[in-house]
Amino acid sequence: MLSHLLSAGRIGTLELRNRIIMAPMGSNLAEPDGHMGERIKRYYEARAAGGAGLLIVGVGAIAFPAGACNPNQVAISDDAFVPDLLEATRRIHAHGAKVAIQLQHAGKVAVRDIVDGRPMWVPSALPYHRGDLTDDLTADEMKAFVSNLTAPGAKMLYHEMTQDDIAQLVEMFASAAARAERAGFDGVELHAGHGYILSAFLSPKTNKREDEYGGSIENRARLLGEVIRASKARVGDDFPVWCRLDACEYRTTGGITVADGQRAAELAAEAGADAIHVSAYADSSSGVAFTDAPLVHEPGRYVEMTAAIKRLVDVPVIAVGRIEPEQGDALIREGRADFIAMARKLLADPELPRKLSEDRAEDVRPCIYCYTCVGQIFLSQPTCCAVNPATGREAEFTLEPCETPRNVLVIGGGPAGMEAARLAALRGHRVTLCEKDERLGGTAFFSSLVYPVNGKLVEWLETQVRKLPIELRLGCRMDLEQIRSMAPDVVLLAVGARREIPDIPGADRKTVLSGDDLRSLLTGGDPSVAARKLKLGQRAVLGVGNLLGMTERMSLTRELTRRWMPIGKRVVVIGGGLVGVELAEFLVERGRSVSVVEPGPDLASEMSPPRRWRILHELREHGVELRKNVRVERIEDDGLIVVDADETRTRMPADHIIVATGVRANLELEEAVRALGCEVHALGDCRGVGYIQGAILDAAKVARAI
Repeated sequence: MLSHLLSAGRIGTLELRNRIIMAPMGSNLAEPDGHMGERIKRYYEARAAGGAGLLIVGVGAIAFPAGACNPNQVAISDDAFVPDLLEATRRIHAHGAKVAIQLQHAGKVAVRDIVDGRPMWVPSALPYHRGDLTDDLTADEMKAFVSNLTAPGAKMLYHEMTQDDIAQLVEMFASAAARAERAGFDGVELHAGHGYILSAFLSPKTNKREDEYGGSIENRARLLGEVIRASKARVGDDFPVWCRLDACEYRTTGGITVADGQRAAELAAEAGADAIHVSAYADSSSGVAFTDAPLVHEPGRYVEMTAAIKRLVDVPVIAVGRIEPEQGDALIREGRADFIAMARKLLADPELPRKLSEDRAEDVRPCIYCYTCVGQIFLSQPTCCAVNPATGREAEFTLEPCETPRNVLVIGGGPAGMEAARLAALRGHRVTLCEKDERLGGTAFFSSLVYPVNGKLVEWLETQVRKLPIELRLGCRMDLEQIRSMAPDVVLLAVGARREIPDIPGADRKTVLSGDDLRSLLTGGDPSVAARKLKLGQRAVLGVGNLLGMTERMSLTRELTRRWMPIGKRVVVIGGGLVGVELAEFLVERGRSVSVVEPGPDLASEMSPPRRWRILHELREHGVELRKNVRVERIEDDGLIVVDADETRTRMPADHIIVATGVRANLELEEAVRALGCEVHALGDCRGVGYIQGAILDAAKVARAI
């Protein structure tokens, strides 16, 4: 049991049932006019029902629409917003959770100000720096990303704040805190991080003032101290007020240092903050920087900085940043943090706290850190989750018992098949799940070799399937006669996509591997592939691996491939989509020299922008050649000839060529089954490649409808 994480805690006078906090996130789920409508109320209510100790509603705009960063942001700038806020807090409290609201003015990233042509408030007027943020966006993403700049009347202007502006800002924060108290919140968090206005004053990169608000860290933190004191004076000592701040700014020359972050925390506590929520920020003009902070990719990256701040202050410290429950429990036990904030984890599974308290950690649906949720915000879209379609759409994805149980046959044991079987069984249907391989997982099992967190989702799905009254048949290839003999009422086809080698001269050479070939070689699949593609010695090594069961355990296979695998030193990957770039990352980590050639204009277009920024940056850092708008003319014994958009031909040497294209819908069986008179539904990649997010969404929709 996670006794420390699940123990009661206190922030100021606020008693919490456990130490798990839902971290504030921009969700774009509020109404365009700033009100909390039904959609966002259900979103937070689901996390309250799931057992979190405290929810922090993010981000509450204190001057709405001025200073707002998202098009559908919660507003707390006027008493007109109080009734909806009050209804939201009432519903959250009904589930035993406490709730605070994060108070924010976006300053230099106030998108609503750009759209409305208002100058954005900043401590100092600085030149705009474009950076590389948009370099790897697709055309559609770019259109969405710059839509605010191109809106009628939009202007990108900055206003260096005067003393009167500063006094007005302090008053707006204090008024919003008082409004939050009247709206039933249990506390407020002042957002002094992530480049917003209070953070911009704290950062020497953006604060070049020469008055008492600039210069030393004590001066740069003066505004934060004034806001804390004014807010505390307005709400009284019994209403907790705390702040979120950056421990440092990554990849930012002249930005907040760790020493600055520590001193700012001390000053905030001295001003009366009831807690310190430790986050971080990075260069906002850089794509990959966002995955350093605040969208942290490295697990537990801020832990040491948080512990250092904890040693300096006498108030509780909240840790955040991809912290697993076990690590969070240890941090609290060791006195290095007092509370653990989670965001993406609670989007993937709102019931995580309750399941942990019931000692059911194996039932917690894992986050796969694909950045789908936060990627939506960059494109001004509502948040969603790749593994939990109900996130942000709670009203659409309730699970009701079926009126009449039916015999449901699910063919295919990948994510779509397992999720459909799971949900159908939970609704009360009689479910049989058939999978042609001897293991569940489908292509997601293989993808976990390349991207390990996918394996956690496969494990979770398999655990849930095996816990339910589902008849499971592995190593079972279904044909029409078998389907007819089982007399199903409904057939759900989740058989995966068809993968074809493109019609390229030389594609039949031994050095050319399809995705299915590679999957077979590395996971102990069809032995005929090894016979066709490998030398005798290589086949012998794979045979030993199969005998020892290494290819049945993905962690062992992953480790084995770091020492040996039947892939030459020089590899060209044809296809720069999600599969191609993840394969490139996998191969370069194993010492291969890798090139990726993509026939289209975009790389990894199926990935959410933050994940794409991260992986493409890392590939470039490792010297991977990434070529777009390139077609393969022919494949030769020791390489291939490619043609650029300007018809320039280039010879690329290669020991192996891996084809990561040619994925097609696979609907032949659907048509044949329909001819039997069965109700049939196609799910996942066989219907059209949608990867894990598409597979889970298809399954969720169909299983609720049958």
